[in-house]
Amino acid sequence: MQLAIDVLRWPGVNQAFLFSFFLSTGLALLSIPYGRRRPIGTPVTWGEAMLAATFAFGVMFLAFGVVPHQFIDHADKNLGWNKAKILYGPFDLLKPKALGGFFPMTLQYEAIRDTVVVLIHVWYFGLLIFLWSKWQKRGATKSTEVATSTYGRPLVKKA
Repeated sequence: MQLAIDVLRWPGVNQAFLFSFFLSTGLALLSIPYGRRRPIGTPVTWGEAMLAATFAFGVMFLAFGVVPHQFIDHADKNLGWNKAKILYGPFDLLKPKALGGFFPMTLQYEAIRDTVVVLIHVWYFGLLIFLWSKWQKRGATKSTEVATSTYGRPLVKKA
């Protein structure tokens, strides 16, 4: 017996969300090899500045606009995560008191959807902070010289 599984037809997979997520992350990470190649202190021309600003705007538009929208759209339409769908959890641990359970609150799948969107934003904020740090530290080398006193003796004891 042969079992054919189409991975892109699984219920949790949305091609538009995955494509936009990986595209925006990949485009953002392109700044690392470019930063290694570009010498520090090189003046930026007007054209380079406009191209960089357009690129940065496009990547952030994808990251903070398209990717969260695609996930919300997928969760609403394909997964049916809305206010009407109540979260019971495994073994009905989160079943609310209003529906015969013992959990004091009623949780909807919409809250999980919104939490995932917040985590998507946290991912991109962290990525941007990481990339800004890498860009600022590019070409920096650690100094191995030990500070000396006015008499020429080292101020720090070597290990």
